[in-house]
Amino acid sequence: MTEDTDLIETARKLFSGPIAFLKSAPDLKFLPDATVNEVAFAGRSNVGKSSLINALTNRNGLARTSNTPGRTQELNFFDVGDPLKFRLVDMPGYGFAEAPKDVVKKWRFLVNDYLRGRQVLKRALVLIDSRHGIKDVDRDVMDMLDAAAVSYHLVLTKADKIKASALADVSARTAEEARKRPAAHPHIIPTSSEKGMGLPELRAAILEAVTDQ
Repeated sequence: MTEDTDLIETARKLFSGPIAFLKSAPDLKFLPDATVNEVAFAGRSNVGKSSLINALTNRNGLARTSNTPGRTQELNFFDVGDPLKFRLVDMPGYGFAEAPKDVVKKWRFLVNDYLRGRQVLKRALVLIDSRHGIKDVDRDVMDMLDAAAVSYHLVLTKADKIKASALADVSARTAEEARKRPAAHPHIIPTSSEKGMGLPELRAAILEAVTDQ
């Protein structure tokens, strides 16, 4: 337990320190040099991905939030720590019905190639809206991660928007599905960007992923 407390405190200090936007990569040729470990955020459009990244890093405008689904069509990289410790990667949101087919196709190629070929990618965080649970589009991404043998955490967002009993139910169902997945981490982390729920644990999970040899 002391070890968990120490990890949470170390992660809190790190996420309170220097964090800066590095670059956007619309194509693999624009990826930064693979010099440090990375953790990537994936999630359906409007799942609250940008809000969660901003809340984790205690910054209002680090990741751009938008009400327009599918606004982010690039991989956005953020440097954590000075000297640099690791990077966070904001992946384009998926599952938006309004997007043209060529945009969806480009998204699949970009994300799939990144997941399969990025040696320094240590963990993906697949964000699931607590109010809706896992959808088929989420399963498509989980299939992609399983096939690429990239370990991932299922992170419930907007956990403050539903009753405690409903949250317990969706957490149990999400954990049950995670157990059937070869690359999924068994521990489910419910979070709320607005209330701060689960953020210390998620920061610790990220730090553990990038430092675990």
